[in-house]
Amino acid sequence: MIQNLPLPYLLAVFALAGAAVIYSSIRATRLADIIADRTSMGEAMAGGIILGGATSLAGVVVSVNAALDGDASFAFSNAVGGIAAQTLFLAIADLIYRRANLEHAAAEPANLIQAVMLMVLLSLPLCAIAGPDVSYLGVHPVSVALFLAYLYGVRLSAQVSEHPMWRPVMTSETRTDEPEDEEEANRSVTGPALRFAALVAVMGLGGWVISQVGGAFIERFGLRSSLVGSLITAVVTSLPEFVTTIVAVRRGALQLAVGGIIGGNTFDTLFLVASDLSFREGSLYHAVGTTDLYWLGTGLLMTGILLAGLIARQREGPARIGFESVAMLGVYAIAATIEVIG
Repeated sequence: MIQNLPLPYLLAVFALAGAAVIYSSIRATRLADIIADRTSMGEAMAGGIILGGATSLAGVVVSVNAALDGDASFAFSNAVGGIAAQTLFLAIADLIYRRANLEHAAAEPANLIQAVMLMVLLSLPLCAIAGPDVSYLGVHPVSVALFLAYLYGVRLSAQVSEHPMWRPVMTSETRTDEPEDEEEANRSVTGPALRFAALVAVMGLGGWVISQVGGAFIERFGLRSSLVGSLITAVVTSLPEFVTTIVAVRRGALQLAVGGIIGGNTFDTLFLVASDLSFREGSLYHAVGTTDLYWLGTGLLMTGILLAGLIARQREGPARIGFESVAMLGVYAIAATIEVIG
């Protein structure tokens, strides 16, 4: 068993699993861009659905394993902590993209609607926690509502992407989604899709290994489940989103970068649905603590700040990053500090 390994081997396994997930995510980013062009899906939708869902797989495996083991706090904090961490990655990407504010350059209606849907989806668990402790067959009704709302959000995002009712003002710094040349775009999507699926499988396996190591940290060193979930496994399993975001920015696929983070965060709310299904001791939402609720609020706050930045489209701010990136960096730093000292 992985959990019984000596500490040096345990850390080595953890590092190898993280490296495998990161490497797979790098390869998957390029394939997602190709799939977006060859299917005429567009970078924002490909980032939100294909890339966002794939790079979130390791995280959902961690949460489900934690829920199956009866650790609601670990499962919940891994999910909502990952959302906060991944939103932070956009602020870091904004620092790296030196031409202008990233949220200004990556103007795309689909990203706006996905950010709105993410705030709606994050509000549902908050309602469940504050509401009565009810469950049917071990599943809270909010989990069903969360899943259905996610499906509707995906459909609505696709409609906005295909038939937008408004368009952003084009400036010299706005980067549009440019497809491949026509000859390349007409090539088959089967090969890239199969390679993408293989990389997704590697990410899933890496997530299982990371969940086992995270559980060992909690049991062996007496660490709080919320600390391990929100700042260790959540960050490690979110590194694919960080890598894919940086790679996409370097490739000039800015809509893919922003859409991948927002879409990945939207997909991450389904961690809670899967965890509630896997948690057999009642409602997951009423088995978590106030620290987990704090990270839910942090994710909601950071998403609201990001949405404001996407709408305001500040061309330049301090150090060429927008006000939203400065605010998100500050909010996450405060949240992490409170978690560590708490």
